[in-house]
Amino acid sequence: MPTLERHGDVFVLDIGDGENRFHPDWVASVNAALDEVERAEQPAALVTAATGKFFSNGLDLDWLGAHRDRHQEYIASVHALFARVLSLPVVTVAALQGHTFAAGAMLALAHDFRVMRADRGFWCLPEADITIPFTPGMSALIQARLAPQTAHEAMVTARRYGGHDALAVGIVDRAVDEDAVRPTAVEIAQAQVGKDGPTLATIKSRMYAPVLAALRDTDTPLG
Repeated sequence: MPTLERHGDVFVLDIGDGENRFHPDWVASVNAALDEVERAEQPAALVTAATGKFFSNGLDLDWLGAHRDRHQEYIASVHALFARVLSLPVVTVAALQGHTFAAGAMLALAHDFRVMRADRGFWCLPEADITIPFTPGMSALIQARLAPQTAHEAMVTARRYGGHDALAVGIVDRAVDEDAVRPTAVEIAQAQVGKDGPTLATIKSRMYAPVLAALRDTDTPLG
């Protein structure tokens, strides 16, 4: 399960060492950590990281299959997490040390910056291959955070981007060696800790107002 540590002014949220799928308990744990980040005295910044082969493999499809009567509630909770990270009143950096797929890739996009391992691991939106259409909120998030041609290719072809390719098309901001992923993310976050929280929250909420509105539409089904 996710754990939160503070290193000086930088919070490091480790979201787990497995596939880190969006089980409701996992989502609740991430939100609890974000509560702590938001309560903290300034200055602060956030790095979201993971341990092992995966950053996140996205939605918990097994849980969804066993709880078909709760799809709407589940998708609303995932959307709410994306919206929260996108508008968080601190600078956020995702440290992508492993595979980053589907909703995990969208969570990474909700961060202000992304650092990815250069030599192994993929960032991918596989929805076109797994017959799960993007919700309007998911589409809005992806299209707001990527260049139009990159968003189109990623969403329509389900291309798997390695670190160097992801850097070349602007999906990530840095591609580094495995042992440098988390330190580089912390370095980027540390350089931004002086930003005023309420000002950041206002800037982000206005910049991404249409995306946030789409993500907060609780009537959106999956599929």
